[in-house]
Amino acid sequence: MSHATPQVGAPVSTFTQLLSSTRRGARLARLLAVTELRSRGASQELTERAELVVAELAANAVLHGRCFRLTLVLDSAASRLRVGVSDARGGLRPLPRPTDTAPDPLPTGGRGLTLITALADHWNCVPYPPSGKTVRAMLTAPVAGV
Repeated sequence: MSHATPQVGAPVSTFTQLLSSTRRGARLARLLAVTELRSRGASQELTERAELVVAELAANAVLHGRCFRLTLVLDSAASRLRVGVSDARGGLRPLPRPTDTAPDPLPTGGRGLTLITALADHWNCVPYPPSGKTVRAMLTAPVAGV
């Protein structure tokens, strides 16, 4: 029986930045994410998906507070990225839209979370103390040759 041995000290890098809740802050979040992932050697496919996810989450956070925090946790060995965007409005928690219902012809919001659902392996929303929330999305790059 053989078991995969986990690599001790596998490269995991964390990036976090507090940004203003402005269009400029949302744009900067996207640019910082791309720059950070490229500098860490993330695949182009993972970087492109992350760019769209960060753009959507940052745009949502801009609507909800004075500032927001972008956090990226990249596990290079597993080609896995966790994106987190935290804001101060914990009372406005996003929920996934049911997939078995007809779309609303006059939606009051965008389709950003539908896009995140399509791009991320999974996403969720957790409390961010003391009264905020963090929307997290997990993305993995496909294994080469599979």
